[in-house]
Formats: sequence, structure tokens, C-alpha cells
Amino acid sequence: MQEIKQILSDSKSIVITTHKSPDGDAIGSSLALYHFLKKKNKDVVVIVPDAFPEFLNWMVETESIIHYDTQVEEAEKLIEKADLIFSLDYNSLNRIGDLSNPLGKSEATKVVIDHHQDPADFADHYIVDTKSCSTSQLIYEFIENLGELDKLDKAIGECIYCGIMTDTGSFRYPSTTSKTHQIIAHLIDLGVDGSKIHQEVYDTYSEHRLRLLGHALTEKMKVFPEYGAAYISLSQKELKQFSFKKGDSEGLVNYPLSIDGIKFTVLITEKEDNISFSFRSKDDFHVNKIANEHFNGGGHIYAAGGMLEVSLEEAIKKVEEVMKQYN
Repeated sequence: MQEIKQILSDSKSIVITTHKSPDGDAIGSSLALYHFLKKKNKDVVVIVPDAFPEFLNWMVETESIIHYDTQVEEAEKLIEKADLIFSLDYNSLNRIGDLSNPLGKSEATKVVIDHHQDPADFADHYIVDTKSCSTSQLIYEFIENLGELDKLDKAIGECIYCGIMTDTGSFRYPSTTSKTHQIIAHLIDLGVDGSKIHQEVYDTYSEHRLRLLGHALTEKMKVFPEYGAAYISLSQKELKQFSFKKGDSEGLVNYPLSIDGIKFTVLITEKEDNISFSFRSKDDFHVNKIANEHFNGGGHIYAAGGMLEVSLEEAIKKVEEVMKQYN
């Protein structure tokens, strides 16, 4: 922290980056750090690889975020002139897609703040706690360790709250600790309205999203009680049928996990050029190992992801084989 304090003091131009398909923790942690560094009079910008769900747009200054996939030239100029680059909520350059090209070439000092297992060797400094519930909690603790919690305000607090809330499943996952609740209490004291944030994130569904959820649960959920497993598969045709927008399948993988006796679930989604997998589990079933060994992925013990360049039928067959193997 002493080294990072000095680096922060010396840095004038700072870039904050996060992973592809940013979620609540990615955007929450990035904007919290952004607002904090702005208060320190830094020239700072957030660059994301691609779009994030509309239900995160309520956070202050989401409109200032640079999208690399549509603003390549602007993003690369900002990265080129940066003294310091923060990598938030990802542990490998392959998690940021094409943004890895300019970031990998940059000679700026790089700092990783993350809670995923097995970080790759691409940065100068690592603040990694795999037991932490979220990167947003680590941002709070980062500010705390700098001795600058007095700079927290409602806007920063809302971003941190959103990141913690979404990555803990509204504070119900095992990674939620007493420290997490102490942080939340502090944020509420700053004026953060938790119920309003929950409403912004979870109660602003489109009709199409709700109908997609109904279709997925009634028509596409396959349950294997003998394996303690279930999966949902969605094709490109089905996504188009329900006017799919980024974020519409968020949380879908958790629904089968609420079935008694099911401890391993998978969401299989057909993208335009690959198949993406989202894994969830509970109790003594660890999905990060499965994601890593079979699906070119990784993540947390109970929440992971992966990707294969196969057909949807082949992907479903692969998932069923893995379920039999690990029952």
C-alpha cells in the first residue's frame, strides 16, 4: 500500500478497466474508484470492453464510461497516455477481449484489484483477496487502507453498495461476512438507499425479459435429480424471439439452484460465434474446477464461466457428460 500510495501521488492520468460483459460489481467498483480518484483531482477515465446492462445506468456518470468496442481510437489514446492502469474484477487479459491489445502494450504501472482465483502475471501490483465477496468491497477496503474513508460520499457509496449487493446475491452467498455488513452499515449512514438500489437493479425488467425467464423455466430447464444438477439452454433464435438485450439473462442460472437437492446448475447460451457457459453451485460442489478443466474458463468456487467454439447441440451434450462425471 505504501508503494501504491506513492504511485497514486505521482500519477496524473489514470485509466480504470474491467472485464467483458460488465456486471454490477464490475461497473460498481470501477465507478466507485473513478469518483474517489476524481476527488483526488486525478485525470481519470473508465474503459470497458463492451456494453453493460441498462439496469446499471442509474449510477452517477455511467454516461462518461468509454466503450472500447465502439470507441476504439479514443480508448487507445487514453491508454497510451496513462501513467497508471487499474484492472478491476478480472485476473487475466483474456477476460477483457480486444482491450487486452492496447493494455498489454502499455508501459503504464498496472494495479490489479480482484477477488478471483489464480491471477495471471500481467501487472505490477496485485491486491487480491479470493475470500472477499466482491471487488466493490475491496475498493472500499482499498480506500480504507489509504486512510481516506473521509472522501466517501453518497455517489461512491451507491456504486460500492450495488457491486456488493449484486455479487452476493443480495447478501445471501457464503462470501458475505460481518465486515461486509459493517461496510453496508457505513454506506447507509452516508445516505445510500439500499431498497432504491435493489429496485433499480431488480425491478426494472422489460416485458420481454420476464417472458424469456418464463420460457427458460417452463420449456428449456432440464433437471437431473440423480446427478443433483440442472441446466438451461438458450439458442440465438430464442434470444431474438424475446428481443434479447444485454443483461436479460442475468441471474437466470440461479433459478434451478433453488430446487431442493440441486447443487450444480449451468446456463448454456448460444452467441453469434461461440457458446457461453455460466455455472453456479452450492454446498460442497465447486464449479471453478469444472469451468477450468472442461470449458476454457474459471471463476469462483460457487460461480464461474466458460466458453467453447462448438454448436449448441455439442455444448449441451458436453454439459450432460460432465454432470454424469461429477455426480
